[in-house]
Amino acid sequence: MAGFEPGQKRDSKGRWTKSGAGLAAATVAGVVVFGGAGGGAGVSSVESAAGQGMRAKTSSKDAAKKGQRDEAWKRAGFKRLKQTVKNELVCGPHSFGQVREFFLRTPCRSLDRIVLALGDSGGNTVVVSVAWVRMPRTESAEKLKKLVDVQGTGNVEPLGGALLGLAGVDFTGKYYDSRRDGSLVVIAESTPGGGHPSGSMMSDLADVAAELPKP
Repeated sequence: MAGFEPGQKRDSKGRWTKSGAGLAAATVAGVVVFGGAGGGAGVSSVESAAGQGMRAKTSSKDAAKKGQRDEAWKRAGFKRLKQTVKNELVCGPHSFGQVREFFLRTPCRSLDRIVLALGDSGGNTVVVSVAWVRMPRTESAEKLKKLVDVQGTGNVEPLGGALLGLAGVDFTGKYYDSRRDGSLVVIAESTPGGGHPSGSMMSDLADVAAELPKP
Protein backbone atom coordinates (compact mmCIF):
# COMPACT_ATOMS: atom_id res chain seq x y z
CA MET A 1 0.00 0.00 0.00
CA ALA A 2 1.35 3.41 -0.90
CA GLY A 3 0.06 5.34 2.13
CA PHE A 4 -2.59 5.79 4.78
CA GLU A 5 -4.64 8.52 6.38
CA PRO A 6 -3.52 10.02 9.70
CA GLY A 7 -5.43 8.49 12.59
CA GLN A 8 -5.80 5.10 10.94
CA LYS A 9 -5.18 1.90 12.81
CA ARG A 10 -5.92 -1.75 12.19
CA ASP A 11 -8.78 -3.67 13.71
CA SER A 12 -8.67 -7.27 14.91
CA LYS A 13 -8.94 -8.48 11.30
CA GLY A 14 -6.02 -6.35 10.13
CA ARG A 15 -8.20 -3.87 8.25
CA TRP A 16 -7.52 -0.15 8.36
CA THR A 17 -10.04 1.80 10.37
CA LYS A 18 -10.55 5.55 10.44
CA SER A 19 -10.84 7.87 13.39
CA GLY A 20 -14.13 9.26 12.04
CA ALA A 21 -16.99 8.16 9.77
CA GLY A 22 -17.31 10.11 6.55
CA LEU A 23 -20.99 9.52 5.94
CA ALA A 24 -21.74 10.54 9.50
CA ALA A 25 -19.55 13.61 9.20
CA ALA A 26 -21.23 14.62 5.96
CA THR A 27 -24.61 14.37 7.63
CA VAL A 28 -23.53 16.33 10.70
CA ALA A 29 -22.04 19.04 8.51
CA GLY A 30 -25.53 19.83 7.24
CA VAL A 31 -26.96 20.36 10.72
CA VAL A 32 -27.22 23.84 12.19
CA VAL A 33 -26.85 23.47 15.94
CA PHE A 34 -28.90 25.83 18.09
CA GLY A 35 -29.32 25.84 21.85
CA GLY A 36 -28.69 27.66 25.08
CA ALA A 37 -25.61 27.62 27.24
CA GLY A 38 -26.09 23.94 27.98
CA GLY A 39 -26.34 23.09 24.28
CA GLY A 40 -28.44 20.02 25.03
CA ALA A 41 -30.78 20.34 22.05
CA GLY A 42 -27.89 20.99 19.67
CA VAL A 43 -25.94 18.00 20.91
CA SER A 44 -28.99 15.79 20.46
CA SER A 45 -29.36 16.99 16.88
CA VAL A 46 -25.73 16.25 16.10
CA GLU A 47 -25.88 12.82 17.73
CA SER A 48 -29.04 12.01 15.78
CA ALA A 49 -27.43 13.09 12.50
CA ALA A 50 -24.28 11.09 13.27
CA GLY A 51 -26.39 8.02 13.94
CA GLN A 52 -28.18 8.46 10.63
CA GLY A 53 -24.84 8.77 8.86
CA MET A 54 -23.52 5.58 10.43
CA ARG A 55 -26.68 3.74 9.44
CA ALA A 56 -26.29 5.02 5.87
CA LYS A 57 -22.75 3.65 5.72
CA THR A 58 -23.85 0.30 7.12
CA SER A 59 -26.70 0.19 4.61
CA SER A 60 -24.30 0.93 1.74
CA LYS A 61 -21.97 -1.87 2.81
CA ASP A 62 -24.87 -4.29 3.16
CA ALA A 63 -25.95 -3.56 -0.42
CA ALA A 64 -22.36 -3.98 -1.63
CA LYS A 65 -22.06 -7.39 0.05
CA LYS A 66 -25.18 -8.50 -1.85
CA GLY A 67 -23.67 -7.36 -5.16
CA GLN A 68 -26.13 -4.48 -5.47
CA ARG A 69 -23.48 -2.09 -6.76
CA ASP A 70 -25.57 0.84 -7.94
CA GLU A 71 -27.77 0.61 -4.84
CA ALA A 72 -24.66 0.71 -2.63
CA TRP A 73 -23.45 3.93 -4.28
CA LYS A 74 -26.95 5.41 -4.13
CA ARG A 75 -27.17 4.83 -0.39
CA ALA A 76 -23.81 6.58 -0.04
CA GLY A 77 -25.14 9.60 -1.96
CA PHE A 78 -23.39 8.83 -5.26
CA LYS A 79 -24.21 7.37 -8.65
CA ARG A 80 -22.03 5.46 -11.10
CA LEU A 81 -20.89 7.56 -14.05
CA LYS A 82 -18.39 5.31 -15.89
CA GLN A 83 -16.82 1.91 -15.36
CA THR A 84 -14.13 -0.33 -16.88
CA VAL A 85 -13.34 -3.95 -16.00
CA LYS A 86 -10.27 -6.05 -16.87
CA ASN A 87 -9.54 -9.71 -16.20
CA GLU A 88 -6.05 -11.24 -16.02
CA LEU A 89 -4.57 -14.66 -15.32
CA VAL A 90 -1.34 -13.37 -13.77
CA CYS A 91 -0.62 -10.75 -11.11
CA GLY A 92 3.15 -10.12 -11.26
CA PRO A 93 3.13 -7.81 -14.31
CA HIS A 94 0.23 -5.85 -12.80
CA SER A 95 1.79 -5.12 -9.41
CA PHE A 96 4.80 -3.29 -7.97
CA GLY A 97 7.19 -3.24 -5.01
CA GLN A 98 7.38 -6.11 -2.56
CA VAL A 99 3.91 -7.19 -3.65
CA ARG A 100 5.27 -7.91 -7.14
CA GLU A 101 8.15 -9.90 -5.64
CA PHE A 102 5.59 -11.88 -3.65
CA PHE A 103 3.67 -12.76 -6.82
CA LEU A 104 6.87 -13.88 -8.55
CA ARG A 105 7.38 -16.41 -5.75
CA THR A 106 3.69 -17.21 -5.26
CA PRO A 107 1.69 -16.67 -8.47
CA CYS A 108 -1.97 -15.83 -8.19
CA ARG A 109 -4.66 -17.78 -10.01
CA SER A 110 -6.59 -14.82 -11.34
CA LEU A 111 -6.86 -11.04 -11.13
CA ASP A 112 -10.01 -9.04 -11.77
CA ARG A 113 -9.83 -5.26 -11.63
CA ILE A 114 -12.39 -2.51 -11.95
CA VAL A 115 -12.15 1.27 -12.01
CA LEU A 116 -15.23 3.46 -11.85
CA ALA A 117 -16.15 7.09 -11.51
CA LEU A 118 -18.83 8.06 -8.98
CA GLY A 119 -20.55 11.44 -8.86
CA ASP A 120 -22.69 13.18 -6.24
CA SER A 121 -25.28 15.94 -6.48
CA GLY A 122 -22.70 18.55 -5.49
CA GLY A 123 -20.59 18.06 -8.60
CA ASN A 124 -17.91 15.98 -6.88
CA THR A 125 -16.37 12.96 -8.58
CA VAL A 126 -14.57 10.10 -6.84
CA VAL A 127 -12.64 7.43 -8.75
CA VAL A 128 -12.71 3.99 -7.13
CA SER A 129 -10.42 1.06 -7.91
CA VAL A 130 -11.07 -2.51 -6.78
CA ALA A 131 -8.89 -5.60 -7.36
CA TRP A 132 -9.97 -9.17 -6.65
CA VAL A 133 -6.93 -11.44 -6.33
CA ARG A 134 -7.50 -15.19 -6.22
CA MET A 135 -4.58 -17.02 -4.61
CA PRO A 136 -3.90 -20.80 -4.70
CA ARG A 137 -4.64 -21.29 -1.00
CA THR A 138 -5.97 -19.50 2.04
CA GLU A 139 -2.47 -19.37 3.52
CA SER A 140 -1.03 -17.48 0.56
CA ALA A 141 -4.02 -15.12 0.58
CA GLU A 142 -3.37 -14.38 4.26
CA LYS A 143 0.27 -13.57 3.49
CA LEU A 144 -0.71 -11.31 0.58
CA LYS A 145 -3.22 -9.33 2.65
CA LYS A 146 -0.74 -8.94 5.48
CA LEU A 147 1.86 -7.62 3.04
CA VAL A 148 -0.35 -5.28 1.02
CA ASP A 149 -1.83 -3.70 4.17
CA VAL A 150 1.59 -2.40 5.22
CA GLN A 151 2.55 1.10 4.09
CA GLY A 152 5.26 1.22 1.43
CA THR A 153 5.21 -2.44 0.36
CA GLY A 154 3.63 -1.85 -3.05
CA ASN A 155 0.28 -2.99 -4.35
CA VAL A 156 -1.67 -4.41 -7.24
CA GLU A 157 -1.69 -1.67 -9.88
CA PRO A 158 -5.08 0.04 -9.99
CA LEU A 159 -6.62 0.57 -13.41
CA GLY A 160 -5.93 4.19 -14.35
CA GLY A 161 -8.42 7.00 -14.57
CA ALA A 162 -7.43 7.44 -18.22
CA LEU A 163 -9.64 4.44 -19.02
CA LEU A 164 -12.56 6.59 -17.87
CA GLY A 165 -11.40 9.67 -19.75
CA LEU A 166 -10.10 11.27 -16.54
CA ALA A 167 -6.53 12.52 -16.80
CA GLY A 168 -4.26 13.12 -13.83
CA VAL A 169 -5.96 10.64 -11.48
CA ASP A 170 -3.43 9.15 -9.06
CA PHE A 171 -4.08 6.41 -6.51
CA THR A 172 -1.83 6.93 -3.49
CA GLY A 173 -3.26 4.40 -1.04
CA LYS A 174 -4.41 7.15 1.31
CA TYR A 175 -8.05 6.08 1.04
CA TYR A 176 -7.80 2.31 1.23
CA ASP A 177 -9.44 -0.83 2.55
CA SER A 178 -9.04 -4.58 2.04
CA ARG A 179 -10.58 -7.85 3.09
CA ARG A 180 -9.95 -11.56 2.68
CA ASP A 181 -12.50 -14.28 2.00
CA GLY A 182 -10.79 -17.67 1.92
CA SER A 183 -8.25 -17.58 -0.91
CA LEU A 184 -9.65 -14.30 -2.29
CA VAL A 185 -8.12 -10.92 -1.38
CA VAL A 186 -10.04 -7.74 -2.24
CA ILE A 187 -8.15 -4.44 -2.41
CA ALA A 188 -10.03 -1.14 -2.77
CA GLU A 189 -8.84 2.46 -3.15
CA SER A 190 -10.45 5.78 -3.94
CA THR A 191 -9.12 9.14 -5.05
CA PRO A 192 -10.52 12.52 -6.17
CA GLY A 193 -11.66 12.75 -9.77
CA GLY A 194 -13.15 16.23 -9.77
CA GLY A 195 -14.70 18.87 -7.53
CA HIS A 196 -13.81 18.76 -3.84
CA PRO A 197 -14.86 15.42 -2.31
CA SER A 198 -13.98 15.12 1.38
CA GLY A 199 -11.31 12.73 2.58
CA SER A 200 -13.69 11.03 4.97
CA MET A 201 -16.18 10.36 2.20
CA MET A 202 -13.46 8.85 -0.01
CA SER A 203 -12.40 6.63 2.88
CA ASP A 204 -15.97 5.44 3.30
CA LEU A 205 -16.35 4.73 -0.42
CA ALA A 206 -13.20 2.58 -0.31
CA ASP A 207 -14.69 0.72 2.68
CA VAL A 208 -17.90 0.08 0.74
CA ALA A 209 -16.02 -0.97 -2.43
CA ALA A 210 -13.99 -3.55 -0.51
CA GLU A 211 -17.22 -5.39 0.27
CA LEU A 212 -18.16 -5.86 -3.40
CA PRO A 213 -18.16 -9.45 -4.70
CA LYS A 214 -16.05 -10.40 -7.70
CA PRO A 215 -17.64 -9.12 -10.95
